[in-house]
Amino acid sequence: MTDAPTQLTLAAANTIIAAAFAKGAELNLKPLSVAVLDAGAHLIAFQRQDGSSTLRPQIAAGKAGGALALGVSSRKIAEMAAERPSFVASLGAISPHGVIPAAGGALIAGTGGAVIGAVGVTGDLSDNDELCALAGVQAAGLATKG
Repeated sequence: MTDAPTQLTLAAANTIIAAAFAKGAELNLKPLSVAVLDAGAHLIAFQRQDGSSTLRPQIAAGKAGGALALGVSSRKIAEMAAERPSFVASLGAISPHGVIPAAGGALIAGTGGAVIGAVGVTGDLSDNDELCALAGVQAAGLATKG
């Protein structure tokens, strides 16, 4: 992307969510929930599809917030959890959104590759959640990192 933004906008966040839902529909997934956070881990936008279970907002934000907190995707956090379970388990108490060590959370890059936010998707198998997160970021004309 040649004109990468320096911050994540509400319009971009809404595009990410819509595209993640569209990918979920294409794959015939269970109801999804999607949270988009800015670089400071502040919620920009959140939506959940009809039929989503009650903890999905927190899980989606935890995937995105964990990615921001550690500077890697939530998939990589899951790998870290396998190697250092006590370390990763201890992070939830000190992270504003918790840390969810499962695929579905991706960092969003802007100008010069700088992190401008993150998206977290939950509702189906974690690998499918991640596919939806990546599709959302791509649809917004942005890139992922980490």
